[in-house]
Amino acid sequence: MKLYYDAENAILGRVGSTVCKELLKGHEAVIINADKCIISGDRLKIIADLHWWKDLGGIGLKGPRVSRNPDLLMKRMIRGMLPWNITKGREAYARLRCYVGNGPLKAEELKNVKKLATVKPIKYVVLKDAAKEI
Repeated sequence: MKLYYDAENAILGRVGSTVCKELLKGHEAVIINADKCIISGDRLKIIADLHWWKDLGGIGLKGPRVSRNPDLLMKRMIRGMLPWNITKGREAYARLRCYVGNGPLKAEELKNVKKLATVKPIKYVVLKDAAKEI
């Protein structure tokens, strides 16, 4: 079963936890508007954490590959919520798709999109802006 989620103005952690539960059940998940998702917290601290994450490994050493594309950054953050060390987690990750905007979805698929309603926090950063700062 394929599930569609709209991440616009939704908190990244809540989107991730909702999607991870469905992925581990065996469903496929498609997230649209990944660039409009928000990360709650202080802007400077979030950007500093992303810079720290990007700089792991140092010069010439192998480290994590941190993408500047908001959809790939969101997919990577959701990967951290899955049990990556076991086969079940890797298979669940393979069933995840994230898109900027509506992606290649057709009009009939857009009718099935679940809007994840959340209240905007006082301090937050849009994922698109955070990815641009890396």
